[in-house]
Amino acid sequence: MKKLITICLLTAGFFACNNGGGDTKEAAKDTPSADTKTTAKADATDSPEFQKGLELVNNNDCKTCHKVDEKLIGPAFRDVANKYSNTPAELDTLAHKIIKGGQGNWGSIPMAAHDKLSMEDATAMAKYVLLLKNN
Repeated sequence: MKKLITICLLTAGFFACNNGGGDTKEAAKDTPSADTKTTAKADATDSPEFQKGLELVNNNDCKTCHKVDEKLIGPAFRDVANKYSNTPAELDTLAHKIIKGGQGNWGSIPMAAHDKLSMEDATAMAKYVLLLKNN
């Protein structure tokens, strides 16, 4: 009887310790890990621009179609960052695409317009995406 109780307690303890483990792994997929960051990237992710853009992305519907490192419905944010240079002109182009939507740059599936976003917020979101660029 003691063995049965011990096995039950150990099993319950094991499951209790692992509760929610999947959520942590899923969240880790959406944020760059410290192991894969270069020194420059670590500085970028600590910047207020990065944090503001990340907050805006998290508080809007962006993650419905995009992930950081994986294509979902739309391209991965990192793929967008690697395609565009971090210049004022490209930043402006991406901010306008976020607001107006579009189709054709990443396939036939259109990106929905986000016309309720301010230009300032769309620019901050585009800046966040561009700061994910691989070196």
